[in-house]
Parts: sequence; structure tokens; C-alpha cells
Amino acid sequence: MRKYSKRDQVSVAAWAADCAERVLPLFEKACPEDDRPRKAIETCRTWVSTGVFRMAEIRGASLAAHAAARDAKENDAACFAARAAGQAVATAHVPQHAYGGAYYALKAVAAADPANAVDNVAREREWQAGRLAEGLREEIMERIVVLEREGGVSVKLRKGEGF
Repeated sequence: MRKYSKRDQVSVAAWAADCAERVLPLFEKACPEDDRPRKAIETCRTWVSTGVFRMAEIRGASLAAHAAARDAKENDAACFAARAAGQAVATAHVPQHAYGGAYYALKAVAAADPANAVDNVAREREWQAGRLAEGLREEIMERIVVLEREGGVSVKLRKGEGF
């Protein structure tokens, strides 16, 4: 697994929170009373800004967002949006979770509008890439793979060496 510097980890955590926040409305529209994914993003942003790491808080926020995703399983876009938040906050613990924040955000975008998924996902992926620090952009974005499939898209996370 690649060893990220603390500065890189903070940078990708902020980026993952941004990715998750962009799709959060998909969850909140489907589950307006459930604030667990929003709280996960807020917890991530607090860690980014303060550097104070409390494992119980980080883990709890991540698990709560993933529980919200399970509760929203009937709505793929909402489910993926909640998972993006859960992965983003987990970046405080393991930097590679940032990939999951972006990956699930793209899956949420695709699920929200399947008829326009190809264009919407391409735009979102371009936005994501443009927000990453140049020294991290190529490495991270090459692992988040978008493939066109039968008029739609498939989003994959390429794992392997260094992951």
C-alpha cells in the first residue's frame, strides 16, 4: 500500500468530502430526515481543519453513513451518495478510502439519471480530477475507471499494487 504523507492524506480527505457533498442532495431528497451522511462529511471536514483524530468518532461517523446507505438500498443514487460520505470520513484513518468517496459519488451520479449517465459521469469525473492536487491526480484518477456499457456506464475501482 502506498504511504501517503500527512499533508497528502488531509488533501485527499478534503477532496473526498467535496466529492461526497456534491451528491449528498441525492440522499437527502430520498431520506430528508436522515442526517448521518451529512454528519460524516462534517466529521471529515472537522478532522481536515483541526487535525484532531478520534478513532471512535471517525469510525462511528463512517459506519453510520454506511448504515444510512443500507437503509436507502431501494434508491441506488441515495445509497451510493451515503456510501461516498462514509468513505470520505474514513480517509482520516486510511488515505485510500478517498478513492471510495469519489467512486461512490460517480456511481450516485450514474444512478440518478441513467439516461444521461455517460455525459453526467464524464462531467463529474472531470470535476473530480480538476480538484485534486496535481501530484496526486494521475495516480488517483487512473484507479477510478469509467466504462461505457450498453448505453450506460460502469464505474470500477482498480485495486492492486500500491493500494
